[in-house]
This record gives sequence, structure tokens and C-alpha cells, in this order.
Amino acid sequence: MKHLRLTGLSLFISGFILFILTFFAGNYKLTGEILNATVKDDAQFKLLETGLSPLYNQEFSNSFQFVGKLNAAFREINNKQIATYEITGSEADQIVQLNETQLNAETLASVFAENDIGQYKRKVFLQYGGWLIQASFSSAEEFRTAVEKVANDIRKYAIMNDKGFSKYAIRDLDFQLTKASSFGIITRSPSMAMFIIYGLCILGGLLMIIPVYLSEPPGIKNNGIYKNPMKNRGWLGILTGSFLILFYIFLYFYPEHMTQWVIMVDPLSYFLNGDQAGRFFLYGFLYTLCVLVMGIRMILKYRHSRYHLIRTFSVMFFQLAFAFLIPEFLVRLNQPFFDFKNIWPLDYDFFFDSEIIKLVQSGSIGLFMLFWGILLAIIVVPLFTYLYGKRWYCSWVCGCGGLAETLGDPYRQLSDKSLKAWKIERWMVHGVLAFSVIMTIGVIYTYFTGSGNLLGINTYSLREIYGVWIGAGFAGVVGTGFYPLMGNRVWCRFGCPLAAYLGLIQRFKSRFRITTNGGQCISCGNCSTYCEMGIDVRWYAQRGQNIVRSSCVGCGVCASVCPRGVLKLENGSLKNRIPDPIEIGKNGLTLNS
Repeated sequence: MKHLRLTGLSLFISGFILFILTFFAGNYKLTGEILNATVKDDAQFKLLETGLSPLYNQEFSNSFQFVGKLNAAFREINNKQIATYEITGSEADQIVQLNETQLNAETLASVFAENDIGQYKRKVFLQYGGWLIQASFSSAEEFRTAVEKVANDIRKYAIMNDKGFSKYAIRDLDFQLTKASSFGIITRSPSMAMFIIYGLCILGGLLMIIPVYLSEPPGIKNNGIYKNPMKNRGWLGILTGSFLILFYIFLYFYPEHMTQWVIMVDPLSYFLNGDQAGRFFLYGFLYTLCVLVMGIRMILKYRHSRYHLIRTFSVMFFQLAFAFLIPEFLVRLNQPFFDFKNIWPLDYDFFFDSEIIKLVQSGSIGLFMLFWGILLAIIVVPLFTYLYGKRWYCSWVCGCGGLAETLGDPYRQLSDKSLKAWKIERWMVHGVLAFSVIMTIGVIYTYFTGSGNLLGINTYSLREIYGVWIGAGFAGVVGTGFYPLMGNRVWCRFGCPLAAYLGLIQRFKSRFRITTNGGQCISCGNCSTYCEMGIDVRWYAQRGQNIVRSSCVGCGVCASVCPRGVLKLENGSLKNRIPDPIEIGKNGLTLNS
């Protein structure tokens, strides 16, 4: 058994080292043919051809040098476009002089020239500054400040999107051009590289998992878990967390440097959707692979529990079928990429104007997807949460929960159980929910009106802030990268807006609770130790109180590790709910109230 585990460890480490080495394996050379094949928009191609032609046929030994040259060219192009199309200081002065304290749309015709550039400036000024027509200002100086803000928004958003290259367009073009310009050992044999590297990692992982868990009794064992450097915030856990954090940073913010990894999965992408892979295909593939392999570990570990077997098979199925395979098959059929189990507000960009337009223009199936997404958010979520609690989604369907329950299971004991952490959690997760609602109202307003400003707030700024700091930074970088540091449900506890939405229903209007038999509790603390959501389960068990918490995802591990059978997951009536500790303290109630 020990030899098998050591063999598995050796194979996994070998595959992982090869995976890291391929990050640096490529060389890069841009040609006119590559640019022409990559950029389909004629206007963009003309701009890029002028800016990138000095790089033609130069060879670069790493992606950092190559991308650095690309970005320098993009900056130069954008600076020229801004100089041509921006609202100049003199034009802003004229607008203020002619209008004094409130914008009159007719006067703009005398400010901007009657040519293509002037017409564009007038159009975008009305688009971004139309709210000035309704607003009145107490002084010309205050009005000038508002006009300058509009001009800055135009410079930052409109010109970059319409005439130049926004940072999102640059990121996509960086990735596409870097990938298309790549050559080397991975480019020559991507299938072989994928088979060797992922084959070693999968085989090694299974050899480390299967023999060990089959030879031991099922369930969690308190066998030195806090002496394991991987599971006690030790050096190995910190190293693992650091790798995950770096992976997510590159995935979301610097994907152009991951092109060798993406090229490796090109053959699989062509097989599934008929096109080359992108960064999120690579991510979906790795995500699904982790859930499946570590799901086998969960099945063996909790094989004594029918509940855990079913829910583990459930998250494995939903991740493989609904999150990975079905969306790829839809793309192959020329339909929109769509994850049928992803729900707003976790799917925060569902109501973005670009997404709605894409679905509406896709015909009947696109309209069905739009209707399905709305149905899930406003009917299915409240109904199912009333009947089964948030566990129906968070522990049975959700991809984030699936990764936390499988890949993150070894770290569940690291969640902070303190009252301070609970208070922070409540403010943060509901704050993200409120932010997502405000952002969604803004983007829906933009879709129906065409205006990027709502009550003086730039709706594009809202979605950008949410996408970068919440969608990428919190959900990805922190949410998964901090598994070995703060436990496996960091995102679910502190950031997921859908978890907050489900939790509010569960807390006040759900039949689900964990019942306790206080007379049998021996205060061993296993339940609290292994609660991934940071709930001090023992506090409730000692008092014989039902556990009705908005954060509880109903994973059932607390009941599984209880040696006395004190805890039980139930769907009962709404009566006899017992207040949580914070409410007890606020209302002056006794623990027996």
C-alpha cells in the first residue's frame, strides 16, 4: 500500500512539474498572415497593421517579451485615437460658456465641427452626458466639473470601445495573437503533451487516493490532521495556496501567458465544440478534472453514508454535464454558450446588455435560455430553498460548491468558527448581494435606455468594478486560492451573492434545519471542527437547539462525524425555530427562550 502511494506521488509530481515547465516552453513570432487571420474586423486590422508591422518576423523566446511589445503598440494606437476623438479642453469650455448651468442639446451643434469626428463627439457626449439635460447646477464651476467628468468617461470608455482598444479587447487580442504566434514542442504535438501530462497527474492522483481510502474505514479520522503541513496552514499548504492564487491571477488578468497550457487542450476543444480552445475552456477542463478525481476521493471517504454518496455523484454530474459538456456542445451547434445550472446573481453578467442581445438574437433557444435564467432566479430558488434549504444548490448542484466539497474537502477544518468571523461574514456576503443587485439594475437600465449613466453613476464602471473585484478577484483568486489558508468555503461564506440570497430564504422561510439531541452530546467538538461554513455546531448541540443558520449549506458532515448521532438533517415545519446567538444577545433572551 505504501509503495502504491509513493508511486502515485512520484507520478503526480512528475506530471505537475512538466505542467509548470510547459508554461515557459513556447517561442513567438508574429507575421502579417497571422494578424490577418486573427483580426477579422477591418477597422481594427488597419489600426493594428500600422502599429504592429515593426514586430513582423521577430522571434521572442518567452511570452513576457512578446506581450510587452504588443502592449506598447496598443498604447501608442490608443493615444493617437484619444487625441483625435476626445472632447478637448476648449470644447468643454465652450459647452460651459454656452449653457452656463444646464445642458441644452441644441447648442452642441455649434461646439463640434460638422464632420465625422464632430458628429461622433456629439453622439457620445449625449450618450454619456445626456443626464446633464435634466440636471441643474448651482454654479458654472459645478457644471464645468460635471462636463469634465463626462469628457473623462468618454475618453476612458467610449473611445476605447468604439475607436481604439479597451483593456478587455487588448487582453483578448494579446491572448489570440500570442497563441497564434506560438511555435515549439507543445504546438507540434499538443495531443501527446496533454496525454502525458494530464495522464501522469490523474494516474498519480488516483494511486494516492484509491488504495489508501479503501484500506481505511470510511469517514473523517482525527489522525494527526493538524500535524500535516498541507492541512494545518503549514509550508505545503501555503505553497499550494500560492500556486492557486497565481493560477487565478494569470487566468483572469494575464491569460496571454498561459497559451502553452491552452494549446495543449486544443484537440479536446476541437472535438467538443469544433473550435480552438480559449482560456476558459482550459479552466473548465481543469475544474471538471479536479471535481471528478477528488470526487472519487469523497465517494471512498464517505462510502458509509448514502447522503454523501448521492450528493457527491450529483456535483460530479452537474459539473461534467451542465457546466462543461452541454455548453460546449451548444457552441458546436452554433448556439450560445450557456450553463443551465448557473443562477443570477452568481451568474452576475446574465443581465448584461451584451448577453441579453446575444440570447435574443439566437432565436427560440436563446429566448428559452433567457426565460430559464429568469425562472431559476425568481421562482425555482425561493421554492426549492423553502422545501430543501440552500443545500439543494450549494451542496448538490453548484460548481463552486462542487469544487469546495471535492478539491477543498481536506481543508474544511481551517474555517474560522469565531463570532467575530461570523459577524464579518454577515456584512460581507450581504454587502456583495446588495452590490450585485445595484449593478444589475444599472445594466438593465442601460439595456433599455442606451444610457450609460443612472443618477449620475456610470453603469459601465459598476459592472467593471464588480467583474474585476468580485467576479474575478474574490470568487477566483481568493475564493479558491485561500482553500489551504482559510478553509474550502471562503467564497461561499464571505462573497457569494447567490448564497446570501438562498441564505435569507433559508433563515426565515425554509423547512430545512439540523435538529439536535442535546442529551446525547459529549462535547467532543468534531461537528464544529469540520464545519466548512464556520458554524460552531457544538454550541447548538450542547443546548439541544435546532440549527437554522443562513450560512449552513447542508453538507451533512457534522452529522457524519458525530459519534453519538446527535445531529440530523431534516425538512420539517416552520414552527419552533430557536433564535441564533446574536439575536439572543440583542433581545436579552435566555438560551431556553
